[in-house]
Amino acid sequence: MKTSILTFAFLFILSSSFCQNYKKDAVIIMNSVQLSEIIPNVVQVEILAEGFEWTEGPLWLEKENKLIFSDIPNNSIFEWTENGGIKLYLKPAGYTGKEKRGGETGSNGLLLNSKNELVLCQHGDRRMAKMNASLSSPKPDYETIAGDYNGKKLNSPNDAVYHKNGDLYFTDPPYGLEFNMDDPAKELNFQGVYKVDKKRKVTLLTKELSRPNGIAFSPDYSKLYVANSDPDKAIWMVYDVDENGMLKNGKQFFDATDLTKTLKGLPDGMKVHKNGWTFATGPGGILIFTPEGEHLGTIVTNEATANCAFNTDYSELFVTADNYLLRVKLKTD
Repeated sequence: MKTSILTFAFLFILSSSFCQNYKKDAVIIMNSVQLSEIIPNVVQVEILAEGFEWTEGPLWLEKENKLIFSDIPNNSIFEWTENGGIKLYLKPAGYTGKEKRGGETGSNGLLLNSKNELVLCQHGDRRMAKMNASLSSPKPDYETIAGDYNGKKLNSPNDAVYHKNGDLYFTDPPYGLEFNMDDPAKELNFQGVYKVDKKRKVTLLTKELSRPNGIAFSPDYSKLYVANSDPDKAIWMVYDVDENGMLKNGKQFFDATDLTKTLKGLPDGMKVHKNGWTFATGPGGILIFTPEGEHLGTIVTNEATANCAFNTDYSELFVTADNYLLRVKLKTD
């Protein structure tokens, strides 16, 4: 939790001929020189695309050499490639109903299962689902993985991650409900963190968080990190994962509540680097933590930042921030 006394910032340096491609107000705040192991001395926060409503759920597809991500209010998933730019990838992505409804209906978190199939957190349909189509030929044909707990419909699954044993862990806040916590269609009186085993049995792991959101495992799967996107308790929790996949010894990993008073954003999606550092979207942009909870620094986007994803070799970090899709190039071994 300690912050280095030495705090300094590197403004990213723009090439004058390509300045329109970079976010001019982005900065890197380094609380520790240790961050320079991954973050280059000259940092560029590149704008890959903009003009969406609320971007989320970035996922790198290695074989297809493309990134896909959700635009939740538009009920769509878009793809980005280096040569082709932006294209619509899949629609509808999170709500397949015929009746028109408000709220954030689209898909949120996206991930792949062990068979390289697309798995979606579907806000509007209020379920974890699998796309019954190949990644190269997507179509809105979905199969429910989990849609209820003890006979009551889930709120709106938000983010998810697979354990190495094949169990699916996910968070279930109310953000996809049209009227959020006050929605008459809400059936559960809590916001849970769950796991689904291979037989699709849904187990509640904890209901202690008011707004569970981003979720990620440590590289050895012994720890589970969960973000809580509540402005009154803007924290990340860390739990030990026992031999049965249950959570124990939960403790506060980092408290960003005070930061929310002056910076945009709340604890949201996150990814863990192969070296064990957590890249967690939150107040200001992307906060970077050691496994012990030391805040090494922040990639400041000056936008409400929702999620991030690495490419295969961890040389690039893709960021979904409000209406933007961004990219930061990183150092590798």
